[in-house]
Amino acid sequence: MSPGALETIRWAATALAALAFTGCAYTIIRSFGAGAAAYTESMSEETARRFEDIFLFVSAKRIADIGRAAAAAAFLVCFIPLFDYRNPVSTAAGLILGACFGAMALMAPYRLVELLRNRRRQLFNLQLVEALGSMSNALRAGFSINQAFESVVQNGEKPIAQEFGVLLQQMRVGMSFYDALQSLDKRVGSDDLTLVVTAIDIARRTGGNLTEVFDKISETIRERMRIERRVMTLTAQGRLQGIIVACMPALLGAAMTFIKPEMMLPFFRSTDGMA
Repeated sequence: MSPGALETIRWAATALAALAFTGCAYTIIRSFGAGAAAYTESMSEETARRFEDIFLFVSAKRIADIGRAAAAAAFLVCFIPLFDYRNPVSTAAGLILGACFGAMALMAPYRLVELLRNRRRQLFNLQLVEALGSMSNALRAGFSINQAFESVVQNGEKPIAQEFGVLLQQMRVGMSFYDALQSLDKRVGSDDLTLVVTAIDIARRTGGNLTEVFDKISETIRERMRIERRVMTLTAQGRLQGIIVACMPALLGAAMTFIKPEMMLPFFRSTDGMA
């Protein structure tokens, strides 16, 4: 076979290999993009439902847009300083760091709603103590349990007034009292409320005195909160020291990168530095 024919075959084989590699890469990227889009949509819908649980009505599309924008910004912030077409190690490090921080930024709305839910739950627990006292006084005055809930809705503050209002609305549209209580317990996710719901259900089944039950539960919750505050006070210094020590290397590295990039960027762009 002539050298020209061998050269033609070599070029044809190279072209076919490049075409196969391009097709494989395109398929992988497209599959990854489709999976990422499906995951983002699912996470956005779940986050939107969680926002609705705390009476913040944000559309899933808006949450997805915020997550994508935050992910793109985090990726660019990590990738651009490390991009160097002459240094594949630095470019690869920028891609890896950008992908990691981009994924974390994509989860930011979900983490935000968890933070808001925890703060709302803590406020609900604080208001629950006063609400139990108000409901106990209402029952002593001859009100029914539904009227006691209505008194909390009328005189209480957010979020407990909102949650009890949803409870009453569900009963008005035909939901049973027990199912409405279970829905309230699941929506709020508070251990103190679970105790109250269980006590109400048992008292309604056995004919117990709800006034005494509410007083005892209120006293128990108040004592537990006092102990928790005491523990938090005693461990505050140690927890703060742990947070500072854990965050100090990352904060110092980020600060030095912005203050003296000519000193830190060669470190990040080297194989030993990344290792």
